[in-house]
Amino acid sequence: MKKNIITIAGKLGSGKSSTGKKIAQKLLYQHFSSGDFYRNVAAQRGVTITELNEIAKKEPEIDYEIDDLLKKKAFDKDLVIDSRLAFHWIPDSFKVYLEIDSRLAAKRMVADLDINLQRKKSEKLLTIDEMVIDSQKRLDSEIQRYKKLYDVNHTEHAHFDYIINTGLPENNLESVVEKIKKAYLQWLKN
Repeated sequence: MKKNIITIAGKLGSGKSSTGKKIAQKLLYQHFSSGDFYRNVAAQRGVTITELNEIAKKEPEIDYEIDDLLKKKAFDKDLVIDSRLAFHWIPDSFKVYLEIDSRLAAKRMVADLDINLQRKKSEKLLTIDEMVIDSQKRLDSEIQRYKKLYDVNHTEHAHFDYIINTGLPENNLESVVEKIKKAYLQWLKN
């Protein structure tokens, strides 16, 4: 049975949180970001996201805590979740994947460091080149951990109902939100 839940996964810097917040506003849904939750955990421990990913390899309780929270969200209604694994824990959701070129994503994340205090606390890199390298390390770590813990690769497009490249010039935030909203409403009807 289809749920009134949109789960948004995607590459680092693809705009998961921005897109999730905007879609939630347009649909008058609640929004939850597991990325924000994870950044808070990193800040509380005084480490970067990359360092927390390395810690999580040895302490799976970190992933389990977030995943347990996501599993509980499956019982909510009218919700948009941006998360790497929400699609896996809420299979009856409308599952969206945001694709983007890694260099463009790194540019976005470096620019976001200036305005996003939460990201600034958990991601200390300043150059685009450093961000590209760090993002790849994070992605590799996540793929490895999720494969080991749950036998799932969160980057495989086959898991998703709708895939969009947020790095294309015609796909600014507003157009991405409108395209996802339209696809979601159609999905609900079918």
